[in-house]
Amino acid sequence: MTMIQAIDRAAMILQCLQGARHLGISELAEAVDLPASTVHGIVKSLQTHGLVARESDGRRYMLGPALLKLSSVYLESLEVRARAMRWTQELARRTGCAVRLGVSLGREVIIIHHNRRPDESQQMLETGIVIPVHASALGKVLLAYDPELADDVLAMPLPSLSNATLTDPSEIRLELARVADRGLGVEQDEAVLGESSVAAPVADRSARVIAAVSIVMPSTQWPPETSALNDLREAARNISRELGCAVWPPRVDDAS
Repeated sequence: MTMIQAIDRAAMILQCLQGARHLGISELAEAVDLPASTVHGIVKSLQTHGLVARESDGRRYMLGPALLKLSSVYLESLEVRARAMRWTQELARRTGCAVRLGVSLGREVIIIHHNRRPDESQQMLETGIVIPVHASALGKVLLAYDPELADDVLAMPLPSLSNATLTDPSEIRLELARVADRGLGVEQDEAVLGESSVAAPVADRSARVIAAVSIVMPSTQWPPETSALNDLREAARNISRELGCAVWPPRVDDAS
Protein backbone atom coordinates (compact mmCIF):
# COMPACT_ATOMS: atom_id res chain seq x y z
CA MET A 1 0.00 0.00 0.00
CA THR A 2 1.43 3.38 -1.03
CA MET A 3 1.42 6.42 1.23
CA ILE A 4 -1.26 8.08 -0.92
CA GLN A 5 -3.46 4.98 -0.65
CA ALA A 6 -2.99 4.93 3.11
CA ILE A 7 -4.00 8.59 3.39
CA ASP A 8 -7.04 8.07 1.17
CA ARG A 9 -8.17 5.07 3.21
CA ALA A 10 -7.65 6.86 6.51
CA ALA A 11 -9.68 9.80 5.21
CA MET A 12 -12.51 7.46 4.18
CA ILE A 13 -12.58 5.94 7.66
CA LEU A 14 -12.69 9.37 9.30
CA GLN A 15 -15.53 10.39 7.00
CA CYS A 16 -17.47 7.27 8.02
CA LEU A 17 -17.11 8.30 11.66
CA GLN A 18 -18.12 11.94 11.14
CA GLY A 19 -20.87 13.34 13.31
CA ALA A 20 -21.59 11.14 16.33
CA ARG A 21 -21.25 7.79 14.59
CA HIS A 22 -19.72 4.87 16.48
CA LEU A 23 -18.75 1.92 14.27
CA GLY A 24 -16.94 -1.36 14.71
CA ILE A 25 -14.16 -2.70 12.51
CA SER A 26 -16.48 -4.94 10.48
CA GLU A 27 -18.90 -2.04 9.89
CA LEU A 28 -16.08 0.23 8.80
CA ALA A 29 -14.63 -2.46 6.56
CA GLU A 30 -17.97 -2.87 4.82
CA ALA A 31 -18.43 0.87 4.45
CA VAL A 32 -15.03 1.44 2.82
CA ASP A 33 -14.95 -1.90 1.01
CA LEU A 34 -11.65 -3.05 2.48
CA PRO A 35 -10.56 -6.18 4.37
CA ALA A 36 -11.20 -5.99 8.11
CA SER A 37 -7.51 -6.62 8.82
CA THR A 38 -6.53 -3.60 6.72
CA VAL A 39 -9.11 -1.38 8.39
CA HIS A 40 -8.01 -2.58 11.82
CA GLY A 41 -4.41 -1.52 11.12
CA ILE A 42 -5.45 1.92 9.87
CA VAL A 43 -7.78 2.48 12.83
CA LYS A 44 -5.07 1.50 15.30
CA SER A 45 -2.68 3.99 13.68
CA LEU A 46 -5.32 6.74 13.80
CA GLN A 47 -5.99 5.87 17.43
CA THR A 48 -2.30 6.24 18.27
CA HIS A 49 -2.42 9.83 16.99
CA GLY A 50 -5.68 10.64 18.79
CA LEU A 51 -7.66 10.96 15.56
CA VAL A 52 -9.85 8.00 16.48
CA ALA A 53 -10.96 6.82 19.93
CA ARG A 54 -12.46 3.52 21.07
CA GLU A 55 -15.51 3.26 23.32
CA SER A 56 -14.41 2.51 26.87
CA ASP A 57 -16.80 -0.40 27.25
CA GLY A 58 -17.05 -1.71 23.69
CA ARG A 59 -15.40 -2.47 20.37
CA ARG A 60 -16.73 0.45 18.37
CA TYR A 61 -14.75 3.51 17.37
CA MET A 62 -15.50 7.21 17.11
CA LEU A 63 -13.68 10.40 16.14
CA GLY A 64 -10.87 11.26 18.57
CA PRO A 65 -9.95 14.39 20.54
CA ALA A 66 -7.04 15.34 18.26
CA LEU A 67 -9.54 16.25 15.55
CA LEU A 68 -11.21 18.71 17.91
CA LYS A 69 -7.84 20.32 18.58
CA LEU A 70 -7.10 20.54 14.87
CA SER A 71 -10.50 22.08 14.16
CA SER A 72 -10.00 24.62 16.95
CA VAL A 73 -6.61 25.57 15.52
CA TYR A 74 -8.20 25.96 12.10
CA LEU A 75 -11.08 28.15 13.33
CA GLU A 76 -8.79 30.34 15.42
CA SER A 77 -6.36 30.63 12.54
CA LEU A 78 -9.05 32.01 10.24
CA GLU A 79 -9.79 34.97 12.51
CA VAL A 80 -6.17 35.61 13.45
CA ARG A 81 -5.08 35.61 9.82
CA ALA A 82 -7.93 37.90 8.76
CA ARG A 83 -7.15 40.37 11.54
CA ALA A 84 -3.40 40.26 10.98
CA MET A 85 -2.95 40.62 7.23
CA ARG A 86 -2.79 44.41 6.97
CA TRP A 87 -0.44 44.64 9.94
CA THR A 88 1.95 41.96 8.67
CA GLN A 89 2.04 43.62 5.26
CA GLU A 90 2.93 46.93 6.89
CA LEU A 91 5.53 45.20 9.07
CA ALA A 92 7.22 43.71 6.01
CA ARG A 93 7.21 47.12 4.31
CA ARG A 94 8.68 48.94 7.32
CA THR A 95 11.38 46.38 8.15
CA GLY A 96 12.22 45.06 4.69
CA CYS A 97 11.99 41.55 6.16
CA ALA A 98 9.81 38.54 5.45
CA VAL A 99 7.02 38.17 8.00
CA ARG A 100 5.49 34.97 9.34
CA LEU A 101 2.33 34.47 11.35
CA GLY A 102 2.20 31.10 13.10
CA VAL A 103 0.06 29.05 15.48
CA SER A 104 0.80 25.98 17.54
CA LEU A 105 0.11 22.54 16.14
CA GLY A 106 1.38 20.19 18.80
CA ARG A 107 5.16 19.92 18.54
CA GLU A 108 5.22 22.16 15.47
CA VAL A 109 4.31 25.67 14.38
CA ILE A 110 2.22 26.00 11.26
CA ILE A 111 2.66 29.17 9.22
CA ILE A 112 -0.85 30.51 8.55
CA HIS A 113 0.27 33.66 6.73
CA HIS A 114 3.49 34.77 5.08
CA ASN A 115 4.58 38.08 3.62
CA ARG A 116 7.61 37.89 1.37
CA ARG A 117 10.45 40.39 1.65
CA PRO A 118 9.42 43.50 -0.28
CA ASP A 119 12.57 43.51 -2.41
CA GLU A 120 11.07 41.79 -5.47
CA SER A 121 13.49 38.87 -5.14
CA GLN A 122 12.32 35.36 -5.93
CA GLN A 123 10.97 33.79 -2.74
CA MET A 124 8.92 30.73 -1.88
CA LEU A 125 5.52 31.31 -0.29
CA GLU A 126 5.67 29.64 3.12
CA THR A 127 1.99 29.57 4.11
CA GLY A 128 1.16 26.06 5.27
CA ILE A 129 4.67 24.90 6.12
CA VAL A 130 5.48 23.59 9.60
CA ILE A 131 8.56 24.24 11.75
CA PRO A 132 9.54 22.35 14.91
CA VAL A 133 8.29 24.42 17.81
CA HIS A 134 11.59 24.31 19.73
CA ALA A 135 13.69 25.52 16.78
CA SER A 136 11.83 28.68 15.81
CA ALA A 137 11.29 32.13 17.28
CA LEU A 138 7.55 31.66 16.74
CA GLY A 139 7.60 28.37 18.62
CA LYS A 140 9.60 29.71 21.53
CA VAL A 141 7.03 32.45 22.03
CA LEU A 142 4.18 29.94 21.94
CA LEU A 143 5.97 27.63 24.38
CA ALA A 144 6.81 30.47 26.76
CA TYR A 145 3.16 31.44 27.05
CA ASP A 146 1.88 27.86 27.33
CA PRO A 147 3.76 26.09 30.15
CA GLU A 148 1.68 22.93 29.75
CA LEU A 149 2.64 22.65 26.08
CA ALA A 150 6.26 23.36 26.98
CA ASP A 151 6.24 20.52 29.50
CA ASP A 152 4.84 18.12 26.90
CA VAL A 153 7.33 19.16 24.22
CA LEU A 154 10.38 19.11 26.49
CA ALA A 155 9.49 15.70 27.89
CA MET A 156 10.34 14.11 24.52
CA PRO A 157 13.67 13.99 22.61
CA LEU A 158 14.05 17.02 20.37
CA PRO A 159 15.50 16.77 16.86
CA SER A 160 18.49 18.87 15.86
CA LEU A 161 18.04 20.70 12.57
CA SER A 162 21.45 22.39 12.60
CA ASN A 163 24.49 22.75 14.83
CA ALA A 164 22.79 25.75 16.44
CA THR A 165 19.52 24.03 17.35
CA LEU A 166 18.84 23.99 21.08
CA THR A 167 17.82 20.49 22.14
CA ASP A 168 18.71 20.46 25.85
CA PRO A 169 15.49 20.98 27.87
CA SER A 170 17.26 22.98 30.59
CA GLU A 171 18.76 25.37 28.02
CA ILE A 172 15.40 25.77 26.32
CA ARG A 173 13.66 26.52 29.62
CA LEU A 174 16.18 29.30 30.25
CA GLU A 175 15.45 30.60 26.77
CA LEU A 176 11.69 30.51 27.44
CA ALA A 177 12.21 32.48 30.65
CA ARG A 178 13.99 35.16 28.62
CA VAL A 179 11.09 35.19 26.16
CA ALA A 180 8.63 35.73 29.00
CA ASP A 181 10.80 38.53 30.38
CA ARG A 182 11.32 40.37 27.07
CA GLY A 183 8.11 39.47 25.25
CA LEU A 184 10.27 38.41 22.29
CA GLY A 185 11.57 35.04 21.07
CA VAL A 186 14.69 34.70 18.92
CA GLU A 187 16.45 32.01 16.93
CA GLN A 188 19.71 32.15 15.00
CA ASP A 189 20.33 29.43 12.41
CA GLU A 190 18.40 26.89 14.49
CA ALA A 191 15.94 25.72 11.85
CA VAL A 192 17.72 26.77 8.64
CA LEU A 193 21.36 27.74 8.35
CA GLY A 194 21.70 31.32 7.20
CA GLU A 195 18.25 32.34 8.45
CA SER A 196 17.36 33.98 11.77
CA SER A 197 14.17 35.44 13.21
CA VAL A 198 12.58 37.23 16.11
CA ALA A 199 8.92 36.85 17.17
CA ALA A 200 6.33 38.48 19.42
CA PRO A 201 3.10 37.11 20.95
CA VAL A 202 -0.42 37.68 19.63
CA ALA A 203 -3.20 37.43 22.22
CA ASP A 204 -7.00 37.29 22.11
CA ARG A 205 -9.68 39.01 24.18
CA SER A 206 -8.97 36.75 27.16
CA ALA A 207 -5.25 37.70 27.00
CA ARG A 208 -4.46 34.14 25.91
CA VAL A 209 -1.57 33.90 23.44
CA ILE A 210 -2.95 32.12 20.38
CA ALA A 211 -0.36 33.03 17.75
CA ALA A 212 2.97 34.69 17.17
CA VAL A 213 4.29 37.02 14.49
CA SER A 214 7.92 37.14 13.39
CA ILE A 215 10.31 38.94 11.11
CA VAL A 216 12.79 36.74 9.25
CA MET A 217 16.15 37.85 7.94
CA PRO A 218 19.45 36.49 6.63
CA SER A 219 21.78 35.69 9.53
CA THR A 220 24.34 38.02 7.97
CA GLN A 221 22.00 40.90 8.90
CA TRP A 222 21.62 39.76 12.52
CA PRO A 223 20.91 41.29 14.97
CA PRO A 224 17.85 43.30 13.93
CA GLU A 225 17.80 47.05 14.40
CA THR A 226 15.99 48.46 17.44
CA SER A 227 13.53 50.12 15.07
CA ALA A 228 12.65 46.73 13.56
CA LEU A 229 12.01 45.26 17.02
CA ASN A 230 9.77 48.21 17.84
CA ASP A 231 7.88 47.69 14.57
CA LEU A 232 7.45 44.00 15.41
CA ARG A 233 6.10 44.77 18.86
CA GLU A 234 3.72 47.34 17.43
CA ALA A 235 2.40 44.88 14.84
CA ALA A 236 1.84 42.20 17.51
CA ARG A 237 0.10 44.77 19.72
CA ASN A 238 -2.17 45.94 16.89
CA ILE A 239 -3.14 42.40 15.86
CA SER A 240 -3.90 41.59 19.50
CA ARG A 241 -6.07 44.69 19.80
CA GLU A 242 -7.96 43.63 16.68
CA LEU A 243 -8.67 40.35 18.47
CA GLY A 244 -9.96 42.16 21.57
CA CYS A 245 -6.88 42.02 23.79
CA ALA A 246 -6.90 45.06 26.08
CA VAL A 247 -3.40 44.74 27.54
CA TRP A 248 -0.18 43.97 25.65
CA PRO A 249 2.25 42.40 26.15
CA PRO A 250 0.34 39.55 27.78
CA ARG A 251 1.58 37.96 30.98
CA VAL A 252 2.68 34.35 31.06
CA ASP A 253 0.74 33.82 34.30
CA ASP A 254 -2.45 34.78 32.47
CA ALA A 255 -1.91 32.29 29.64
CA SER A 256 -3.79 29.01 29.77
